[in-house]
Amino acid sequence: MSRVQGAIGKPPVVTAARGLSLFGEHSAGWFALGLLGAAVDKDRRKDWLVAAGGVVAAHAASIAIKRVVRRPRPDDPSVQVLVGTPSKLSFPSSHATSTTAAAVLFSGLTGRKLVPVLVPPMLLSRLVLGVHYPTDVLAGSALGAVVGGLLRRKLRGGKR
Repeated sequence: MSRVQGAIGKPPVVTAARGLSLFGEHSAGWFALGLLGAAVDKDRRKDWLVAAGGVVAAHAASIAIKRVVRRPRPDDPSVQVLVGTPSKLSFPSSHATSTTAAAVLFSGLTGRKLVPVLVPPMLLSRLVLGVHYPTDVLAGSALGAVVGGLLRRKLRGGKR
């Protein structure tokens, strides 16, 4: 993580990472986008609501796993912690989980490939901010992909 911070942790990147952190906190930003989709796309309102709920469910699954695993967040003098966190638990990254679930679910509803656009910046942001190990973000992303993939099959508007 100190290498990531040293390589790309410049002020504009840290500012963007903090913005992503705020947006992804408790999956609230992704949930809000799902509700917006439900409001705008009346024909698939139920699917958007299921997707929004799926993002929250993925987040909840990551919290449950955190409480079982109980891995502490990085604590190394070479790593700067650049944002506050709601807990001291690290594995898996809930931001990575909910972002990946949202990208998978919303991709199916929009017909756009959102995973490569949304997921890498969020995963990198957690490393830049010094609050996760690489395995935390990879595991979180995998969990979000599983939850999102399972729910996406149930969406009327989703590509299967």
